[in-house]
Parts: sequence; structure tokens; C-alpha cells
Amino acid sequence: MSPVVKKLDAKPAPESPSPTEPCTLVIFGGSGDLARRRLIPALYNLLLDGLLPEKFAVLGLGRRRMSDEEYRSSLREGVEKFSRQALDEAKWASFAEHLFYLAGENDAPDTFTALRRRAEELERTFDLPGNRIFYLSIPPSSFTAVCEGLAQAGLATPLSKAPPYSRIIVEKPVGRDLNSAKEINAVTGRVFDESQIFRIDHYLGKETVQNLMVVRFANSIFEPVWNHKYIDHVQITVSEAEGVGTRASYYEEAGALRDMVQNHILQLLCLVAMEPPYSLDPDVVRNAKMEVLRCLRPIVGDDLKRCTVRAQYAAGTIQGRAVPDYRREKGVNPNSTTETYVALKCFVENWRWSGVPFYLRTGKALPSRASEVAVQFKEIPRILFNADVQQPQPPNVLTLRIQPEEGLSLRIVSRVPGTREQTVPVEMEFRYGEVFGQASPEAYERLLLDVMTGDASRFMRRDAVEASWAWITTILEGWQQQGSRRLPEYRPGTWGPAEADRLIEEDGRLWRTL
Repeated sequence: MSPVVKKLDAKPAPESPSPTEPCTLVIFGGSGDLARRRLIPALYNLLLDGLLPEKFAVLGLGRRRMSDEEYRSSLREGVEKFSRQALDEAKWASFAEHLFYLAGENDAPDTFTALRRRAEELERTFDLPGNRIFYLSIPPSSFTAVCEGLAQAGLATPLSKAPPYSRIIVEKPVGRDLNSAKEINAVTGRVFDESQIFRIDHYLGKETVQNLMVVRFANSIFEPVWNHKYIDHVQITVSEAEGVGTRASYYEEAGALRDMVQNHILQLLCLVAMEPPYSLDPDVVRNAKMEVLRCLRPIVGDDLKRCTVRAQYAAGTIQGRAVPDYRREKGVNPNSTTETYVALKCFVENWRWSGVPFYLRTGKALPSRASEVAVQFKEIPRILFNADVQQPQPPNVLTLRIQPEEGLSLRIVSRVPGTREQTVPVEMEFRYGEVFGQASPEAYERLLLDVMTGDASRFMRRDAVEASWAWITTILEGWQQQGSRRLPEYRPGTWGPAEADRLIEEDGRLWRTL
């Protein structure tokens, strides 16, 4: 379907020169999958877009032994395969001159001595002022050793208004429950000030997620109806078509609630439910999101059965591809009670959202890879165009699609042309690619640029991490008290178990089909 919405003649302002200062980016886990698939392609695209500083260095640190040239060759393969923009030989050659590698163990003091020596050498070579960003693309179990190693080697400079700066990026998961999250925050907090810590959630860098605040607060038509008087309910869905695959060992320890709800989905909920911030200052925005987390009603007692559903996928097929039973995946306990699907009904207990349910769901081996936020408005009165009890008019729905095709749609009711009085629902569509004529930057491009400029508004603050884990841990503990029992199953390629359908149908509502 062609987009109904078109961009007006007013053109966006041209990109200004890069606001970033020269810096050195050190990637712990530099030979890993995230660096190859996401981080280096993101930096390369920032270079193509003129957003990287002219002077910079990237130093990957990993356990594998390899030369700088071997490292560059492996990263080139990642850029060729995963970059948003095609590889340009001349640009790549210029970019690759700034990529370096150091082999070492994260818990070895000698590693950090060598790291400091190499970083200072690169800073002299490229005339860099000593600004350093440390990206922890490593398991949380290594955070303590790395932070202490950085401190002991004098690599983590204390907070100062004057350059050079030192910043650290912490990749999820930040813990597996409230206590472990507090431990990680304490470890990083002993070495870095809170303003130096960037806890990354790549969902917050996606265009539609960034646009959620704009849609809400830059359009006067939405804010007056963005409350319990007009909104019936909200659905947030993050679905994945693949099974756990090679991540089975990690997933068995995490599960859908920890892996997706604690970070991605709760952050989306905060953006939907937050009060208007009085400015775009990072802490003002994060304060508004934090208030939502404080207002989330804990799911305890009888609500645990009424408001939560967890399940595992059984053996089956998706689009002709065989999917094994989750408990038979390599690395999974045959008696596992880890959920690959979770559905929740929750409430934000404040004036704006009083009585409005938020339905959340996520899972593996579902029909498609898709993410969306759907705000469903209340039905109109049963008169005039909604008088037919047998065929009520469908309510208005504002849908923000995060993937696979970023954009938004608004369902309204329209009259069918002709002599009969007939109405039908129609969709007003907006798609980024079709309206703006270019591919949106990848999430990591936006977020890495934010770290370089010091903008923390799209990163989770310590109190928000702990508040979200406090809410999630209550559910985890409730499940644990229920004892080990076989979870309901769902067939791959379906939208989850029958129990999830009942959760929403008992309220007279239905899950959306994506």
C-alpha cells in the first residue's frame, strides 16, 4: 500500500558538521559478534555521513590473537555484510587506518598496562586529546575486573568539566535480578560518575522509538486524548520468528521476561505513559520515565495468575523450516521451566492512566519478526454510525511500528463512496523509507553518536535500571514460589499459547495480528 501521508514541502535542516570531539573508542569484546555486526558498521556509517570526528581511533580488545591487519580484515567482512550503506573502497581504506587490536584477558592486570600504553601511543599518532570511551561488549561477570583494571591503570579519568573526558558504555543485560543489577551499578559507580555511564538499550535508538515523543508532544491532536478518558488500552508486542538458536545457553539463564520485558518493552511503556517533560534535557526526560516505573502496580498474589502467562515453544515448523522443541535445543535443560514467551497485563497507577490496561507480550518462534506499540482508543457511542449492535465500528488505533518497516498508522472510519450509507475502517499510513526516501540510521549509529556528544537522554539511568528490575524481580519470585512445573506450550508460527489469548479475551479484547 502506498503511504497516505506525504512529507510537506518544508525540508529538514541539513546535517551540521560533526559535533563530536576527537576520541579513542576501546571495545572490550572487540573480536565478538556485536562489534563485527553492529558497532563497526555503525561507526563506518557515521564516517560516511560526516558525523565522526576527523581525528579518532578504535581499539578492539579480545582474547583471540591477531594482528591489526587481520582484525581489519574480519571487520571489513562485517561491514560488507551488515552496513546500512555499501562499502566504498576509498572510504573504507581511510576508516581502516584508525582500527587497531590488542589481545588480552579481561581479568589480567597486564592487559590494562598494555591497554594504557597502546591507547597513549594511538593518541600521540592521531593527535588525540585523551578523550576515551570504553564499550563493555562482554558478559556482566567481567564488569568488575574491567572497571577495576581501568581504574588501577589510570585509564578511567575522574569526572571533570574540562577535557579530556572518560565514558563507559554498558551493554545489556545489566544484571539478572534486582540484587545483581545493584552489584553491577555499584561496581561501575565506584570507578565512574553516573554522568559518565551510558547503559545502552539499542531499542531506544530506533527511529520509531525516537519518534514516539515527537508524535506525542509535537502534535496538539494527541495530548488532549492521551489519557484514561479516551484510551481503552495499549498493546506492546516484540515478536521474533527465530528460536533460541545459538543463544540457547544464554537464553536458558535469562528467559523472555529478563531478555525483553525488563529493558526494551518497559522502556517503550515509559515513552507511551510518561508525562510531558518540561525540556529535552537528558535528566528531565529520564525523570519523567522514572516516574512511570514508580507508578507500575506490582504483580503479586492472585494477580500473578490473572496477569501473567509464560510458555515454551514446542516442536514444529515456521515457513517450512523445522523448529525443535525448546527443551531439546542444545544447551537447554530437558526439564527447563525457562519461558520463551511471556504475556503480561499491567497498570500504571496515576491519574492519566487510571484503569487503562497495558498488555505486553514477547516471544520466540512466533509468526514474524515484528515490534509495535498500538494505542487503542475507546469505542464511540452506539448511535449514528455505530448503532448496529451486530456490526459495531472498530475503534481508532494509533500504531507505531518499530520493525520490520518503521512507521506509524492511524485507523479511522470513513464513508464508502456511493449511494448507500456504508462505512469502513481505513488506515492512514506513514513509512519512513517512503516519505523521506532514505534508509533510517541504525540504532547503534544514533546511540554511539550520543555517547560521543555526551547526550544521555536515550540511555537508562541507575535508578531506572533498578526500578525496572524491582518490578520484574517481583514477578520472577512469584513464579519461583509456584514451584517447578511444566509450562504451557505453543506451536512455532503461532502467536502464543491459548492462555495468553484468554488473558486478554477475559477483558473483552483481542490481541492484534501483526
